[in-house]
Amino acid sequence: MFRRLTLTAAASATASLAVLAATPPAAYAEPFPLVPPPASDSDRLTVTVSDAGDGLDGTYELECHPEGGSHPDAEGACERLDRRTGWGEDPFAPVEPGEMCTMQYGGPATAHVTGTWAGRPVHATYGRGDGCEIARWNAMVPLLPKLGS
Repeated sequence: MFRRLTLTAAASATASLAVLAATPPAAYAEPFPLVPPPASDSDRLTVTVSDAGDGLDGTYELECHPEGGSHPDAEGACERLDRRTGWGEDPFAPVEPGEMCTMQYGGPATAHVTGTWAGRPVHATYGRGDGCEIARWNAMVPLLPKLGS
């Protein structure tokens, strides 16, 4: 009887795992896939930086898979985006409304990122007006320039 119970449990677990492997839960299906797509024309971004100082202002084109464009660190920027792209994660997500943020000012720098990443349209704005925005900016370095704070 114990053997039959063990075999039944093993078969049930195997069937359950097969179903889960074939269809990931809906919560993980959006907004970005688990792995960035292979070489394609879909990973192209335009990064516009203003008021950053030290010659960092400007508009840069970034292409990934393979890396290219006018971005000063295309390889590093693509690697950062690849690491931040996963199931249910939006690497360009804004700070959540109501988030508790430190009241610190990181300067007047702003950045706009537009284009397509992992087959999805991107239109993100970055600033440094509080601790959450500074952390969000810093998490995207080297896509965005490294600044103090």
